[in-house]
Amino acid sequence: MDGLPSGYRPNVGVCLINSDNLVFVASRLNVPGAWQMPQGGIEDGEEPKSAAIRELMEETGIVSAEIIAEVPNWLTCDFPPAVKAKVNRLWRGEWHGQAQKWFLMRLTKDESEINLASGEADPEFSEWKWASPEEVIEQAVDYKRPTYEEVMRTFRPYLNENGIAAKCKSSKW
Repeated sequence: MDGLPSGYRPNVGVCLINSDNLVFVASRLNVPGAWQMPQGGIEDGEEPKSAAIRELMEETGIVSAEIIAEVPNWLTCDFPPAVKAKVNRLWRGEWHGQAQKWFLMRLTKDESEINLASGEADPEFSEWKWASPEEVIEQAVDYKRPTYEEVMRTFRPYLNENGIAAKCKSSKW
């Protein structure tokens, strides 16, 4: 993969927007109150675009989305020490953090397709909501915030800066 920085796990992120140009975020099961956009590792031999489509489907159940734009460069995110120790055990590697390729995607059907427990992978999230770009940044965990700021800056022409977030949706109901 061209331009991938060494020492960083290759990863993709999806900034999914709805028809109101609000951004999909979900609350992590293992870190309550930590909201994030869908993201995940790139498998061996997989292209970043394909990984983004796969990760979106695995984490949210969404298959009806189109790619609108892509962040041109890899964005790196360094892990804090406690996270680094945990993920290096889990991923069986020695990673400084993640190098992410981010894609802006638009939901092309209604939100009834969203299913956080789709059965494709172990669920990572407990609930989801649509949020303004500012809320996405504010509610991200500290070490991901600079990456989220860059993603929102890059995709700003497509986003509704004055959007009001919709009510939180829970998969518990």
